[in-house]
Amino acid sequence: MIKRILVTASLVLFCSSALADDRDAAAIVKDAVNHWRGLSSDAVMTMVIHRPDWERTMTMRAWTKGDDRSLVRVLEPKKDRGNGTLTDDNSMWSFSPKVNRVIKIPSSMMGQSWMGSDFSNKDVARADDIVDQYDHTMLSMEEADGVTIYEIESIPHEDAAVVWGREVLSIRDDHVVTTHRFYDQDGELVKTLTSLEIGEMGGRTIALRQRMSKVETPGEWTEIAVESVDYDIDLPDSLFTLSNLRNPRE
Repeated sequence: MIKRILVTASLVLFCSSALADDRDAAAIVKDAVNHWRGLSSDAVMTMVIHRPDWERTMTMRAWTKGDDRSLVRVLEPKKDRGNGTLTDDNSMWSFSPKVNRVIKIPSSMMGQSWMGSDFSNKDVARADDIVDQYDHTMLSMEEADGVTIYEIESIPHEDAAVVWGREVLSIRDDHVVTTHRFYDQDGELVKTLTSLEIGEMGGRTIALRQRMSKVETPGEWTEIAVESVDYDIDLPDSLFTLSNLRNPRE
């Protein structure tokens, strides 16, 4: 009887610990997303698209507000100036001054390349899908260079409208994501987002330079470097409208 009680108690403690780890894992992922985005943000970024025989650089300004609104607009080069992407909740639109048309991105194209880069429209549109539509499990925890790094596996809910079979994130205890790996439905690694430079900007520690690379094309990658950023600022709702996407007032 005593042995049975001890075994039962051990199982209860183990299950309680596992549930606590899972809750902690979910909180860590949510905190990382909120830390990167803030309540609102206004950033200038440089994007470099690298291919074996050419390289392209763009400067962009990006605004975010809340969980579901963002606007990205190209500043340079001159030939691409004014190209933009607006996200509002589950909808996404693009605008090109050359054709002077706002185009809604259909769900069938959310996995397509964003502005010719290694990021997809989905990557840009719904950064918080991983918070709302995934279950999270702590895989490991280690110390490195004075910080704790959590490795977390994120599995989408059965009814989640996502393309990945699972995602694995390495997140520092200061909420900075060091790597984000994307796996297909067969468990094969497809692409990895890696933080190449981490530092202080906008009053917080963030990934200053990140690279997205795909397994099938190792000689190709896209890097995004943050040049400046302000967090938790007052941004008008009118900024995130189709009218402003077409005719910038900011």
